[in-house]
Amino acid sequence: MDFDHMIPVFRRLALEAGARILQVYNGPDFEVKSKSDSSPVTEADEAADALISAGLRAAFPDLVLITEEQAASHAQRASTFLIVDPLDGTKEFVQRRGDFTVNIAYVEDGVPLRGVVYAPAQDRLFYTLPDGTAVEETGAFDHDLVGDLHRLSVAQPDNAALRVVASKSHRDAATDDYISRYAVADMKSAGSSLKFCLLATGEADLYPRLGRTMEWDTAAGDAVLRGAGGCMVRFDDHTPLTYGKAGWDNPFFIAYAPGVDLQK
Repeated sequence: MDFDHMIPVFRRLALEAGARILQVYNGPDFEVKSKSDSSPVTEADEAADALISAGLRAAFPDLVLITEEQAASHAQRASTFLIVDPLDGTKEFVQRRGDFTVNIAYVEDGVPLRGVVYAPAQDRLFYTLPDGTAVEETGAFDHDLVGDLHRLSVAQPDNAALRVVASKSHRDAATDDYISRYAVADMKSAGSSLKFCLLATGEADLYPRLGRTMEWDTAAGDAVLRGAGGCMVRFDDHTPLTYGKAGWDNPFFIAYAPGVDLQK
């Protein structure tokens, strides 16, 4: 795979989709519909999906494309593919909380190798470089001119004073019970795939998820986290989380910085 070609395409499409999403977000009231699983969807999700899907199909016609907003794509099976969540954190979007992201990833043999996570309302852009390392770009986010790049690296955790991040919209008693097994010095809540990015930047050490997620929710953030030296494992047996699973469902998982003493 030509990652020197892939990464600029991912970056450009994420920025273009983010701009379209913000047009809806900053505009008048928008319609919120319900999908078959009762999750919300807006015109911003649909517009971003159409833009990203068209761009990826034009650039990578031979790769399988899985995207949240196209149910027909979910019937496909592959171990190497592109996977997209055009607007992760729709609940945060609807409530205008800003914790929503554009997510595009490339998975090879079940491993998310490259990805981009863009939080347009927060002006934060994270992605993997062609060599697989993770960066955060700062600046004006010009579609053609890359700004300043800051190499990302997970923190060295202190197991006596861990910094934990958890879901803003899906926090539950089981999650709180699991977190209580650690010595926690700081607790953050964040929406969407931003939780992975907080680990990648060293702003947090541990993110447990004891709830349903789909592969398009996690692949891009997982790629960024791996590129920063972080890890992603199944909650039940602490084996690496893999992608390309039947139905695209994830098991419960733990994302963390190496050195965290994982609890059962």
